[in-house]
Amino acid sequence: SVRRKKKKAKDKAQILEQIVSGKKQEEEKKRGLDKRTPAQVAYEKMQEKRQMERILKKASKTHKQRVEDFNRHLDTLTEHYDIPKVSWTK
Repeated sequence: SVRRKKKKAKDKAQILEQIVSGKKQEEEKKRGLDKRTPAQVAYEKMQEKRQMERILKKASKTHKQRVEDFNRHLDTLTEHYDIPKVSWTK
């Protein structure tokens, strides 16, 4: 059994930085061939930014943390939503 080192937030930030820098280089290459309006360019930049934020938000928690949060949420719900027990013998 091989133990893997857990990725730290620093590693995630470094990976994100590499992705962003790679996209910036691609953008510079495309500028000469770009046929989009400034509004379209701004819209696509915001879309990418929001997508990155979503990815980081999802990557910030481990599966175990998500399960614990979900269980805490279920504990706060009323038992009105529970499935009633049905028994034919009693």
